[in-house]
Amino acid sequence: MPTEIKQTFPNIKQIWKCNDEADFLYGYYVGKIEEGSLHYLIKATRASAGSYVDTFEIRGIIETRKKELQDTIKTAIN
Repeated sequence: MPTEIKQTFPNIKQIWKCNDEADFLYGYYVGKIEEGSLHYLIKATRASAGSYVDTFEIRGIIETRKKELQDTIKTAIN
């Protein structure tokens, strides 16, 4: 992840006009993890998004690792 952050988002403050790079990147990666999880679960269960998959549950699971993800992002941008 650290190499990807430096290559993909070189000027977050200038391009995205964000005050805090870490918060922007945290939101970005949480969204990417949610998207990947939802895609995998739908494919694995052959279900539609509305019938078996609770997106709030996915977010809750991701949030249990919030501190670890934030620390990784902060390390990468410093």
